[in-house]
Amino acid sequence: QVHLVESGGGLVQPGGSLRLSCVVSGSGFSLDFWGWARQAPGKQRELVASFTAGPGAVYYADFVKGRFTISRDNADNTVYLQMNALEPEDTAIYFCYVHVRFQESRDSYWGQGIQVTVSS
Repeated sequence: QVHLVESGGGLVQPGGSLRLSCVVSGSGFSLDFWGWARQAPGKQRELVASFTAGPGAVYYADFVKGRFTISRDNADNTVYLQMNALEPEDTAIYFCYVHVRFQESRDSYWGQGIQVTVSS
């Protein structure tokens, strides 16, 4: 079993920065893919950024390019989303999600979500 716990959200003024963290805990797995998605009130969940381990491919949604950076600390299996130049439109619940590989199977997991509010 794998568990994801996000932290680092909160209230920030427009133009400010936040860094979201997602601790991926468990045993016997490797991370094939990790990413962040968000869901604003009344809107569908949308992908923000992701990283695919095999080809080393990074993806950013157009609306965050140049402002957000996805990264990972291999030592403690923590995934980060550095968010700079935040805008009120970035207000949403942010979710961490991963695809993991066990010895004989694969699975996907989502975090519980964390609120990010950008407002003056």
